[in-house]
Amino acid sequence: MSDVNKIKQSVDDSITALESLKASAGVIAAAADGLVAAFKAGNKVLTAGNGGSAAEALHMAEELIGRFEADRVSLPGIALCADATALTCIGNDYGFDAIFSRQVEGLGKPGDILVLFSTSGNSRNIILALEAARKIGLKTLCLLGHSGGKMAGQGTWEVIVPAPATARIQEAHQVVVHILLEIIEKAFVKPS
Repeated sequence: MSDVNKIKQSVDDSITALESLKASAGVIAAAADGLVAAFKAGNKVLTAGNGGSAAEALHMAEELIGRFEADRVSLPGIALCADATALTCIGNDYGFDAIFSRQVEGLGKPGDILVLFSTSGNSRNIILALEAARKIGLKTLCLLGHSGGKMAGQGTWEVIVPAPATARIQEAHQVVVHILLEIIEKAFVKPS
């Protein structure tokens, strides 16, 4: 039989990670307002992450293009981790560290927003994407974990989940994404 106590501890740890988001409520609200303003100005959102964080980036972009809970206009969201041909081409020609920064250089325009997911805050390819975004004039939302790593203090907005386990950080990041989507969607749903 599975360890019931371990299961209960994992749930408790997840609750603790989610509770930590309350300290970032103001930042999440400001980021949501920034995302809404960017969309209303005709700009787009780029997202990026590695591994499980790539799944978070994909999820955010597809909910923007499709819908979250209500019918509304499609909003331009592009997950930089989605195009296998771009990733392998850039990785082969420039190295893995450049897989996102090269796309930011080609796709990003001033006024766009780059949303970066990194549980460590130390992923070199994510740091280079952040640097490329700043050079171009993109605002950035960094969803980080632990202490924020090297990326702490580098984004326009940042949410740091101070949990020790990667899984708990990613669960909290998912909640942040859903909160952002709820706020964004409300701004674009036409009253019936």
